[in-house]
Amino acid sequence: MDNMCQNRAMRIAVLVRHGVMPMELGLVHQLFWRARNGDGALYEVVTCAPEPGLLRTNADFPIQVEHGPEALETAGTVIIPATHELDETETEGRLGPELAAALDRIPPGVRIASICTGAFVLAAAGLLDGRRATTHWKSCDEFRRLFPLVELDPDVLYTDEGDVLTSAGEASGIDLVLHLIRSDHGSGVANEVARASVVPPFRDGGQAQYIRRPVPEPRVSSTARARAWAQSRLDRPLTLRELAARESMSVRTFTRRFRDEVGMSPLRWLTRQRLERARHLLEDTDLPVDRVAADAGFGTAASLRQHLQAELGVSPSAYRATFRGAA
Repeated sequence: MDNMCQNRAMRIAVLVRHGVMPMELGLVHQLFWRARNGDGALYEVVTCAPEPGLLRTNADFPIQVEHGPEALETAGTVIIPATHELDETETEGRLGPELAAALDRIPPGVRIASICTGAFVLAAAGLLDGRRATTHWKSCDEFRRLFPLVELDPDVLYTDEGDVLTSAGEASGIDLVLHLIRSDHGSGVANEVARASVVPPFRDGGQAQYIRRPVPEPRVSSTARARAWAQSRLDRPLTLRELAARESMSVRTFTRRFRDEVGMSPLRWLTRQRLERARHLLEDTDLPVDRVAADAGFGTAASLRQHLQAELGVSPSAYRATFRGAA
């Protein structure tokens, strides 16, 4: 990420509507406020509304919003939380005139993210057509009906399409904000924010683990021991058979149960863990890239380069150059 992108991302505008959920609004302010380095705060967060004033919430108290949509004009990142009060965006898939006018104030190239059913706003604005997105699992059927051009993934906690990001339920807003901080300033800063907030810096699973199944499965042992065992051995080759053996399961049963619990395949999860290890090593050590690749379990620098390029769009050396100072 170049310096211009980093500077623009410093100002966060949260666009709220009547029926806003205080938890979603509060977590954005709290997590970005905790993101700091030796020079102080890394973000400035402002709350705005299509029309400033007293806004209803889904709690027994309102909130006073001082800023109008003009705050969107100077933002590097805009975040749109959900609303408890359904309007034409959630019921008809179109923006009301005030909301549409507010979104028109966002300059081109600004990063836009949603929390929970805030994704309906992004979709109604046409920002998600042909792109991968997510929303709360309870709203997925309605979302698909209204926005058939969006590639909806109901199983993940958040999606990142570069300049447009979406997240699932309320708590996944935490995962989204930590991901934004990690993308801007590296894992070191994001991990400190997570530690201070007493939340995990990176949750393993997707929201698939929370979806109520028509016929609940009987209580069975989980795959947690296999995951813990794998995380302590990322530097060596690991097979599905080995992971399944840690839980005394067949490969087929283990793979199905792993996907149910974590929201992704075991091999995809393993790759993500190795990428996180590699990112930490690139940020926090002077190890050569081939040693980082070996310690993270990618084997060769070429393999690490391929995976990092596919995941983040940068080479290991470029990633290190970007984040060593910030982290």
